[in-house]
Amino acid sequence: MNFLKKSLIASTVLTLSLISAQEQTVTTSDGVNLFTKKAGKGPVVIYVHGGPGAWSRSFEDLKGNELEKFMTVIYYDQRGSGRSESAQNQDYSIARMIKDIEEIKNHYGVDKTYILAHSFGGIIATNYAYHYPNSLKGLILMNSTLNVEYSLRKQVEFLNEYTGKNHQVRSTHLLEDFMSAKKEISEKGLDYILLTDTKEAFDKLMEVDFEKPQQWDFASRVFSMPEYFMDYTRISDKIITPVLVINGTKDVAIGKDHPNDFKFSNMKIKNIEGSHVLYYEKKQ
Repeated sequence: MNFLKKSLIASTVLTLSLISAQEQTVTTSDGVNLFTKKAGKGPVVIYVHGGPGAWSRSFEDLKGNELEKFMTVIYYDQRGSGRSESAQNQDYSIARMIKDIEEIKNHYGVDKTYILAHSFGGIIATNYAYHYPNSLKGLILMNSTLNVEYSLRKQVEFLNEYTGKNHQVRSTHLLEDFMSAKKEISEKGLDYILLTDTKEAFDKLMEVDFEKPQQWDFASRVFSMPEYFMDYTRISDKIITPVLVINGTKDVAIGKDHPNDFKFSNMKIKNIEGSHVLYYEKKQ
C-alpha cells in the first residue's frame, strides 16, 4: 500500500512538473514579466489575443487544445493584461508590444514563427508582420480588425438596426458614443449578440474569462493612444508574408466586410458562417 501510495504521489508530482514546465515567465528588455505557455507539437505559432486587455486562456481552453495536436502554440498575455505584469514605465506603444512578441520568440529559440491573432490582436499582429518580416512564416488573422474605429462604427450600425435608434459615432468621442449605443442591450442582458450566435456560446466564454485576473492596465490606457485607432489596412499592401484571413459572415464586432479593405499581396480569405468567436462556435 505504501509503495502504491508513493508511486501515485511521484506520478502526480511528475505530471505537475511537466504541466508547470510549459509555463514560463519571459522578462522583457524593459523589465516587464510576461506570462507565456508553450504546448503542442509541430510548427510554432504565437497566439496574439484581443480585447484590448483580454488574455490567451479563452482561446487556449476553447480551441487551442485542438490546435496543439498539429502545431506548437506559444500563448502569452500582453503586458498589462491577464496574468502578465503592468509596465512600470507605462509603455504600451505598438512598437513595444511587437517587440514583446519578438523577445518571446527569441526566448523560446524560434527562428521564424507563424502568428495567429484574434480581434483587436490583428492591430498588433499586422504591425509585427510589417516591422519583423524576417521573423515570420505566415500571418493568420482570425476575426481580426485592422481599423478599430471602423469596427466600432460597424458595431454601432448593427446596434442602431437592432434597437431602432440612431446613435452617432464621433471620432473624437469614439468609446463614449459606442458605450452609449451599447447601453440598451447591456441593460437587457443582450451583450452576447455582438460576439456570438448564441447565449450558450457567450456564457461558456464568460465562464473561462471569470477566472481572469483583474489586470486592466493596458485596457485602461489604450483608448487614449491614437496610434491604436489608425487605419492599418494602409500598410497591408507592404506586407509580403503569406496571410490567411478567417472571417465570420455574421461578425458584427469587426464588420463582416472588413477583409475587403485588406490589401495584403499574398492573401487568402476564408469566409465561415458564424460570428466573432468562430474558434468556439465552429468545432472543426
